[in-house]
Amino acid sequence: MFLLKRNIPKALLTMFYFGAVSPSMAAISLDRTRAVFNGDEKSITLTIANDNKLLPYLAQAWLENEQMDKITTGPLIVTPPVQRVEPGKKSLVRVGSTPTAGELPQDRESLFYFNLREIPPKSEKANVLQIALQTKIKLFYRPASIAVKPNAIWQDRLILNETVDGYKVDNPTPYYITIASIAGNNASLDKGDFEAFMIAPNSTLNIKSQHYSAPLIRYINDYGGRPIMTYKCLDTLCKVDTDL
Repeated sequence: MFLLKRNIPKALLTMFYFGAVSPSMAAISLDRTRAVFNGDEKSITLTIANDNKLLPYLAQAWLENEQMDKITTGPLIVTPPVQRVEPGKKSLVRVGSTPTAGELPQDRESLFYFNLREIPPKSEKANVLQIALQTKIKLFYRPASIAVKPNAIWQDRLILNETVDGYKVDNPTPYYITIASIAGNNASLDKGDFEAFMIAPNSTLNIKSQHYSAPLIRYINDYGGRPIMTYKCLDTLCKVDTDL
């Protein structure tokens, strides 16, 4: 909690996890930066923790659809929507499916957002600004028909086509793919001058970038890891170098 001498009851900050945001300021933390709901499961659980050793906090959780509109009746629901987490303790949040989950596309992933907001205890001091942090992560619904084995890699099917000011990125897979950076060498991959992006299943996306003779791409996998792929280009077409 941050104490400021202003007559403001509460402010809200949001942390959107794109694989690079640190939750160190939050009292209520989440055990992952993305989640996958497999279609052959009835529910998944996420672990939350109150990292404040002195004060209890309320944790409010909900889901949004791809347009970031709050959903309350399905196809996925969160329980409990609000719970008290004691100082230094952990708890669970369950994301379960409803019968309408069967109406989601079964040939590709669907995108949702899981939100977790901390609600601090009311301060007994006057003129206090209480800052409640909110975490938002991507949650992917993955139908059983496109289930993958653990540690499977499909991101290597991504194709780059050079354009005038960058690349047209082709994702021929039924999965969402998040690209953290594209560069010409390892030293440049983490410089932060590239705008990360996510490409939907079976779609293309034009991005602005320099052209590289052998692009390196860092993607984000199911576990929040950031592996690197090396590409090989022939004229204006670039694919993963399978000779490595």
